[in-house]
Amino acid sequence: MLSCSSALRWQPDTHVVAAGETIYSIAFRYDIDQRDLMAWNRIDNAALIYPGQRLRLSPVGGGGQAATSGGRSTGATGAARPSPPRATQSVSWRWPTDGAVIEGYGASTKTRSGIQIGGKRGQPVRAASAGRIVYAGSGLAGYGHLLIVKHNDDYLSAYGHNDRLLAREGDEVAAGEQIASMGIGPGRRPLLHFEIRRRGEPVDPLRYLPQR
Repeated sequence: MLSCSSALRWQPDTHVVAAGETIYSIAFRYDIDQRDLMAWNRIDNAALIYPGQRLRLSPVGGGGQAATSGGRSTGATGAARPSPPRATQSVSWRWPTDGAVIEGYGASTKTRSGIQIGGKRGQPVRAASAGRIVYAGSGLAGYGHLLIVKHNDDYLSAYGHNDRLLAREGDEVAAGEQIASMGIGPGRRPLLHFEIRRRGEPVDPLRYLPQR
């Protein structure tokens, strides 16, 4: 079975957009910040990508050429400008579902990028903080039915192995609002795979969630 992290996968130089993918799901797949992905490909609007478009997954190197879209160049040659430091934006977190943590962050290949919370199939899965749904689907291998919520420019959260998705891309959700129901994960047991990503990088959710 594929891991829930891209850390063990070979990362190509470019990605060809498939139907149903978003800037956020592509950045999530490769553990990069969506703002960097947009900058490297000179994309001003995250909604303006399309199937078949080729996206660069790293900065333009010295003398290199940006990735092309349908055979057209999408960027100029030359070295990428260094990004200015970004101020971290705070988010107030809450637990996304009831139940105990059955596998901690980094405990195995399944939790290299998050934690697994046990429970009962069908129990509520809730938004860990207010935000907007930026991906809803099953196109990322190893996650089952997945939701990704953007909370601000710095933080995303992800909810995998759901039985039903109750929110759609573009929906604004409140903290604690039910967005899915728990499904069956690895080992044929009911669980939620939960991740927090800071500027595209997975972090240990237990460092952010309140003690209980």
